[in-house]
Amino acid sequence: MPLIDKDAPLLFFDSGIGGLSVLQAVRQSLPNAPIVYAADYAGLPYGTKCEAEIMARVPALLGRLVERYRPRLVTIACNTACTIALSHVRAALDVPVVGTVPAIKPAAESTRTGVIGLLGTAATIRQTYVDRLQTAHAAGMTLLRHAAPELVHAAEEKLRGETPDPSIFMRAMQGLTLLPDGDRLDVTALGCTHFPLVQDELSRACPRMRFVDGSAGIARRICHLTEGQDWPAQPSNGIFVTTGPLSDIENLRPALNSYGLTEIKSL
Repeated sequence: MPLIDKDAPLLFFDSGIGGLSVLQAVRQSLPNAPIVYAADYAGLPYGTKCEAEIMARVPALLGRLVERYRPRLVTIACNTACTIALSHVRAALDVPVVGTVPAIKPAAESTRTGVIGLLGTAATIRQTYVDRLQTAHAAGMTLLRHAAPELVHAAEEKLRGETPDPSIFMRAMQGLTLLPDGDRLDVTALGCTHFPLVQDELSRACPRMRFVDGSAGIARRICHLTEGQDWPAQPSNGIFVTTGPLSDIENLRPALNSYGLTEIKSL
């Protein structure tokens, strides 16, 4: 195994701030890991884009980021990007790449009724990748899917210090519970990394529901892939990189600071 510079960062990539839900889980296990978090605000939202656009955009952006920051590992903290472009990114980069996929497996493992839900973007829930996850981990169960793009914007609003409209969360949950067999739904997978950031609001809209996401599993995978590597003795200031205007990030600074991302740069 080649020697890894102890200051080589973990690189997280998302269309916006959704990947902070993954970063939070990783920070608990690797508190001293140097962090670069890249948000493709120039391309937000991914969930409404076609597959060809995402497949072209994501590997190109990650190639530039890897060249600039020389990370030891890349995490694509975006379900939409992963269900469409993960294999292309892995083929293009010479560093380990960890993906984020809808948490169908933990949802299937925890359901009591055999009916599970998936909230995601329109681009995610229509992918055949989700069909394969259901076949592999939830065979014989009912999987209800609903696209809830409003939740992406609600999570962004919340981290800007604004208060999202509560009806957004009610509509998202009704999109599942009003489907056939929705009255038996007891576990919902949050299939977009933005969504755990508004899990409290979703729980208030549907108190009987249990929610699962993939952040803990991603953190375990990153720890496994970096086992035995050296890290700095102390935590360092994390870097937040945006593809959009820096001025658009100003109202996110308090939230980013709370995640240890104190330097803001443009790509």
